[in-house]
Parts: sequence; C-alpha cells; structure tokens
Amino acid sequence: MTDWVFAFIDRLSAPGVGLLILLENLIPPIPSEVVLPLAGFRARTGDVNVWLLWPAATAGSVVGALLLYGLGAWLGYDRLVRLAARPWFVFASRGDIIRGHDLFDRHGRKVVLLARCVPFLRSIVSIPAGVLGMPLPTFVVLTTIGSGIWNAAFIWIGWLLGENWAVVQDWTGPVSKVVSVLVVIGLVVLIVRKRRSGRVSVPVKVDSY
Repeated sequence: MTDWVFAFIDRLSAPGVGLLILLENLIPPIPSEVVLPLAGFRARTGDVNVWLLWPAATAGSVVGALLLYGLGAWLGYDRLVRLAARPWFVFASRGDIIRGHDLFDRHGRKVVLLARCVPFLRSIVSIPAGVLGMPLPTFVVLTTIGSGIWNAAFIWIGWLLGENWAVVQDWTGPVSKVVSVLVVIGLVVLIVRKRRSGRVSVPVKVDSY
C-alpha cells in the first residue's frame, strides 16, 4: 500500500493526494493516516507543491463526503425505516433509527464535525447526515472545517518528521484497528439482537432535520 501511494503521489502530485483522500471516503482501506504524512514529506522535499497540497486534500475530503451524503439522501429516512423492518437488515432496528434521528437532531452538527477526526467514522458519518436531511450548506461547512483540521495536522506531521513520516503509523495504526474491531463487534451484536427480537413494531417518526 505504501509503495503504491508513493508512486501515485509522485506521478500526480497534489491533485493525486486529493484523489486519494476522495477515495479514502469511499474505500476505507486507503488510509489518510498514511497518505497525508507521506504527502507532507514529499512537500518538504519539493516533490509536491505545498501551497496546493492542503486545498487539494480538503477538496478531496469534501467531494468524497458529498458522494456519501448523496447516497444517504437518496436512501432517505422513510426508506431506511422500512428496510429496518426486514429480517435481513441487521444494521439497525426501527427503534435505533428513530433514536438516532433524535440524537442527530440535537447533536448532528457536533457529530459531523468531530467524526471527521476519527478513523472510519470520518467516512460513514456522511450517510446519516444525508439520510436525516442535514442542510447541505451546513454539512459542507462542517465537513470542510473538520477535514481541514485533520488534513493540516497530518500533512504538518509528515513535514516535521521528514523521512521518518512512517512513525505516524505506529500510533495511528492501533487506533484504526481498535475502531475496526469495535465496528465488527457492534455489527455482530446487531445481528444477534435482530435474530432474537424478530420484527418489532415501532411507531414511525417522519421529520426533517
């Protein structure tokens, strides 16, 4: 993965970094924790234009987030509630979705902003934002701020560490693994709960964000 990222950035420079960060939103195995420090190191050596690097990375973050937001908006709250009633839909029950709606209604802005700095969550948080109808301008502003902070921090770390940029992986790697394990455990719990509970009738709450 690292060799491939090196080659990609060396060939496409700052726009390549933006494209990689866009893809990271859609394909989590492409980790920004590797791409951004490496890009910062390349900027330090002069192989990447430092003035274009951060805007390109942040633009990639926003475009990728918008694609997932669009997916969530297409899915919609009503359709998601109907899907939750099906036995094979293990990701959430109707009750979960309704409670999530209430939580997002109260704290959605904080969730979108802070999740941009958490591996894996920084990608998938765009989907519930679209499902629950967060206003698009609000979503774009919060995504730009949160992603911009994340991108700037890791680019700066890569610049600071120079050839030792890979040290970042030593402490971000375990965090990413812990988050991934928690996601898997959560999915297993949802599957078990769905099978035990079966179909449960819960009043459907239809509301806008």
